[in-house]
Amino acid sequence: MKRERVPVTECTARRPPLTRRGIRTRGVLVNAARVVFERDGYLAARLTDITAEADCSIGTFYTYFNDKEEIFAAVMEATKNEMLDPGMEHVDEIDDPSAIIEASNRAYFESYRRNAKLMQLLEQVASIDPDVRELRQSRSQVFVERNASGIKDLQQRGLADPELDPVMASRTLSGMTSRIAFSTFVLNEKVDFEVLVYTTTRLWCNGLRIADHLCRAGV
Repeated sequence: MKRERVPVTECTARRPPLTRRGIRTRGVLVNAARVVFERDGYLAARLTDITAEADCSIGTFYTYFNDKEEIFAAVMEATKNEMLDPGMEHVDEIDDPSAIIEASNRAYFESYRRNAKLMQLLEQVASIDPDVRELRQSRSQVFVERNASGIKDLQQRGLADPELDPVMASRTLSGMTSRIAFSTFVLNEKVDFEVLVYTTTRLWCNGLRIADHLCRAGV
């Protein structure tokens, strides 16, 4: 009898460990899986390779994960958290949204560059695996919602075009940013990093009409 396939999610089916030792062991497995996925690719990666890299038994693996799909989701969850909160540099001009957008774009691109191999794997596997495609879509939605919240805040403060739908604006601008990041850091298109940051930021500000509204607000 064929086993029904359970869609992969970013939060694994098994309950997260509660002890420090369990949290540490799970973390070691996730880090080891990242090494193996980046080295061998998703399809060629084996659970025995992951446990060998983590220096633990296959039984230990099954304490925390059901299969390769779940640990891949856990690896992508870790990178998502890093890219959502990449540690932006301090921005003194907190009242200038363009400065914040620039710092955010810079931090995102730097994080994407660090995780380029995994971003490439995510795209490749999503094209052939519907469960991973769903994982990718849910991951993208998190970024869209986060950016939409920021756009809505700017609109409420009178600093961005109030006629834009914040979700659609976020979907469009976030999609542009992620695709140029993929082209630059995965496809290795030759682009000057500072030009990348400047151009992307300028397009964000132009698209949201931030400069016009800053002038009207006297900022």
